[in-house]
Amino acid sequence: MSIRGSFAALLAGAACVAAPAQADTLREALTGAYVNNPTLEGARAQQRATDENVQIERSAGLPSVEGSGALTEFLRQNNTSFFTPKRVLTAGLDLNVPIYSGGAVRNSVKAAEERVAAGRADLRGVESAIFTQVVAAYMDILRAQALVGLSQNQVSVLTVNLEATSDRFEIGDLTRTDIAQSQSRLALAEGDLRSSEAALIAAREDYIALVGKAPADLQPPPPLPGLPASPDDAVDYALENNPDIIAARERAQAAGYDIDVAGSQRLPRLSVFAGYDYQNTLGSVADGPLDPTDPTSPLVPSDQTATAAQAGISLRIPLFQGGRPAALQRQAQARASAAFEQVIAAERDVIAQVRASYSSWQAALAIVESSQTAVSAAELSLEGVRAENSIGNRTILDVLNAEQELLSARVQLVTARRNAYVAGFSLLAAMGRAEARDLGLDGEGVLYDPVVNYDRVNGSIWDWDRDPDPVAKTTRTVDIPAPTAEIPASESLPGQ
Repeated sequence: MSIRGSFAALLAGAACVAAPAQADTLREALTGAYVNNPTLEGARAQQRATDENVQIERSAGLPSVEGSGALTEFLRQNNTSFFTPKRVLTAGLDLNVPIYSGGAVRNSVKAAEERVAAGRADLRGVESAIFTQVVAAYMDILRAQALVGLSQNQVSVLTVNLEATSDRFEIGDLTRTDIAQSQSRLALAEGDLRSSEAALIAAREDYIALVGKAPADLQPPPPLPGLPASPDDAVDYALENNPDIIAARERAQAAGYDIDVAGSQRLPRLSVFAGYDYQNTLGSVADGPLDPTDPTSPLVPSDQTATAAQAGISLRIPLFQGGRPAALQRQAQARASAAFEQVIAAERDVIAQVRASYSSWQAALAIVESSQTAVSAAELSLEGVRAENSIGNRTILDVLNAEQELLSARVQLVTARRNAYVAGFSLLAAMGRAEARDLGLDGEGVLYDPVVNYDRVNGSIWDWDRDPDPVAKTTRTVDIPAPTAEIPASESLPGQ
């Protein structure tokens, strides 16, 4: 099975596992963001706008037809004119067909097509970035829920400790110092609980902003497949598939065509034209005598209309333009140089991102392993310290310290698990493996395909084509109730 198929299967399998009512899976969160995230939807709209540039540039090489008309009322006639109408209606129809424009149209269309391809890569990058944020928000909630649970458990344990310490103080077995130490640790634990609850609410708010709905009982995510065996393997794949690199390369190609477009300003322009003109004096010319020299000559009607038609070939040869074409071409060359450097910059950024993500992922995995060992050791240590305290070989402070060490180990384990998953997904995203098709979201409905809109508008030459008036497709979150810090009953504490 391919990496893409295995990832999709894992997400689908995780969604099919029996879960509590109103539970959310990572697949559902990603799907929600895919169909209801305003940043992603806005990027799709921007890409549709970019698609139109191809037809805009192509229209410069297509025939154009223009009609004109005018109604002129002569308020005062020229005394020396023998033809003095009071009003004239004129109309005309002009056709212009470009034949040769120095390659400007051809190269402009090619540049626009390259920028469409770059825009599609940018859209992939936005999609991948949104999914990475969703995964991070999803894992932040799971971590925050676990930390709230740990804090609640710690408060409960310390409360029992304080009660037991007070009872032993009453019988003279302990001192007031022991009570003060227990009270201090309980107060600190209560403060940590409030902080963890605030962090949980903030994580849920981030989730709402990204997905567009409140999180329910989030289920554990599936394992990440297809992670590379080495940073070199990850870099090799990213150099061919990372959308940022692809977009930079496409823009560099477009910049090369811009140089030729600028140079075409020096070349001749050839076009074919045709026109038809119509004129009507609307009966405002008086009838004239058959013989103007004979006063008794009978009157004859004057002709009130006139028509004309013309056709030809137009050739324009630039001879001197003040250095404008050369300046435009040098400018395009400088911009192309910048675009080529941006390709290198994109590669460097991606290489650094991939290697850093790989390192973070490996470090988090190591921390998970060491934290699991630390939790097991801290649990055993706490059990021993409590037993020794019961026979007087350990102080209350020793017990409190052992409880704090266990809590710290559990917090580190929860955080490491979150960091390992997010770092692994970020690594997949940097490699170009964290998009809707990679995640198997096509099973939730038809995926957005930017090529569909491009094919729809490409070649559309009717001037009166119009899409429906734009409206927002994503939903607002103002009506979603503010999240609380309550944790699902199914939430279990790591290491217990």
